[in-house]
Amino acid sequence: MAAGNEAQHSTPVYLGALLDDGEGATVTLVAGETRLVVHRAVLVAGSPVFAAMFRHDTAESRGGLVDVADVDGPVLRELLTYLYTLRAPQLASLAPRLLVAADKYGVASLKAQCEQQLAAGLTVDNAAATAVLAVRHCCPGLRQTAVSYIKGHTHRVMATQGWADAVRTQPEDVVELGKMLAETPPESSTPASPGPSAATQPPSGAAARHTPPPPDDAAVSRLRSLSQRERGRRLIEAARQGAAEQLRELLAAGADVGAREEWGGRWTALHLAAGRGHVAAASCLVGAGAEVDARTSRGQQTPLHWAADSGRAGVVRLLVDASADLNARDRRGQTPLHRAAERGRAEAAAELLLAGADRGARDEEGRTPLDLARKYGKQQLVDMLRQR
Repeated sequence: MAAGNEAQHSTPVYLGALLDDGEGATVTLVAGETRLVVHRAVLVAGSPVFAAMFRHDTAESRGGLVDVADVDGPVLRELLTYLYTLRAPQLASLAPRLLVAADKYGVASLKAQCEQQLAAGLTVDNAAATAVLAVRHCCPGLRQTAVSYIKGHTHRVMATQGWADAVRTQPEDVVELGKMLAETPPESSTPASPGPSAATQPPSGAAARHTPPPPDDAAVSRLRSLSQRERGRRLIEAARQGAAEQLRELLAAGADVGAREEWGGRWTALHLAAGRGHVAAASCLVGAGAEVDARTSRGQQTPLHWAADSGRAGVVRLLVDASADLNARDRRGQTPLHRAAERGRAEAAAELLLAGADRGARDEEGRTPLDLARKYGKQQLVDMLRQR
């Protein structure tokens, strides 16, 4: 028994040492001045985004060099350490940025552990930033905890610099947060860590990373008692939150995978998962037969338009794999590449170009994606679209 415990504790240390050793590693990740040589198998096993990247004949797959945008060196190092060891760092200062990186690369178990660290460390000064982070990156447990905390300290939190910064830099998220504050009853001032669930438990091994748990029979049975309309409403909300496990349960209970919002643009669940970058949720919906080229009622946009517009490269890859129309036109005659170019979404645009998107397509005003990139000063996109 002692030998077994020793092996259990030493294995993460050994695997972590492989990251520093670099022997047999074939991929170089670059984040600013930081360069880390890693093993492709570890990236593929731990991240669906990296897995999709290396599944195709991309520049990253051929050359083994990946530019990791929007992630700084220390955070990239911790993300990789987790992929090797399945141990999350205990550095509270890194938790917000590490959560963003984990969300971007689809490392759900690390994201959940970051949520727990942030929930346990809520204060009056950081509550606004934490709540906005939870709203933007769809962290239901952390969001509820942060909202409840703010509700119990409303005037103090709103008097902080953190609240002022959130209002100035992320007004849309603050509006969403305000709606939640109006709906959520006040709770104890002591924040509670999100309760354990299948979505927040770290995996026990490599197999747990690949194989989702089967839907809970009891939960499926309860959901079957609901009306089809209610199941559809819950499917939409689960897609918005990125709750893949709930999606599987709802679909197993007979929810319509093509259900739409009953108001606004009549968005499908796949639109919402795509626009928010929920790779696992989008994969679940596509696997269940969701229409990859479904249109919104107002803008006539497809899920690929939404993923490109939001810069969700992982979902773009997923939808491309599912044979989504690369050159679908919305109401303004714009393709997903137009949306990525106008918004400056370089990674999403790169995925579309690699898949064969038409860079010469013109919208109703005669503008190409390059024209839009120039108009809005997206120089990285200008350079990319000018290349042959």
